[in-house]
Amino acid sequence: MKSITIKGSQRESVGKKATKALRNAGQVPCVIYGGDKTVHFSAEEKAFKNLVFTPNVYTAVIEVEGKKIDAIIQDIQFHPVTDKILHIDFYQLFAGKPVTMSIPVKLSGSSKGVLDGGRMLFTNRKLNVRALPKDFPDFIGIDISPLKIGDNVSIGDILDEKLTFLHPENMAVVRVAMARTAVATDEEETEEGAEGEAGEGATEEKAAE
Repeated sequence: MKSITIKGSQRESVGKKATKALRNAGQVPCVIYGGDKTVHFSAEEKAFKNLVFTPNVYTAVIEVEGKKIDAIIQDIQFHPVTDKILHIDFYQLFAGKPVTMSIPVKLSGSSKGVLDGGRMLFTNRKLNVRALPKDFPDFIGIDISPLKIGDNVSIGDILDEKLTFLHPENMAVVRVAMARTAVATDEEETEEGAEGEAGEGATEEKAAE
């Protein structure tokens, strides 16, 4: 998984007055948990743009006072009106310690069911996954080409020995539902064609009698 570097400054004071002053200066107060000690720092709000305002998921390398800390976002607070970032909690990463992240799902291919008029229901666009930091993928890819109307891809279909999905195995990630405009599948069309030929033959036999 790709990382984004955030250069910050250590916070000497963590009181409300100091925090307000940081925000007024265009800085975002942050905390890093999970290590030997809690690290308080701040960084310019624009430094978080590519880390926060994106559909992708990245780890972060926090540079504070010459020290680099690998971390992930644990919690983030936004202003209820302006969506301005108010505070970010990070969790420190360690090579041999598994953590939980929300990983995006990306679909590829063209579903036969959708081409036949079905509706694609992409209900779980991110999945909670637990793994070692080195094993996290940038995204979870699913090829929807084989899906016909009524088919789905569940957690059980995308299991990976390096990843632990924190969802039931029977939970559908994406499925193709019937729609009013859906046409018959190839099998249905074949069966209907056979019935039609049989009916025409019966009519001809009756006429001959």
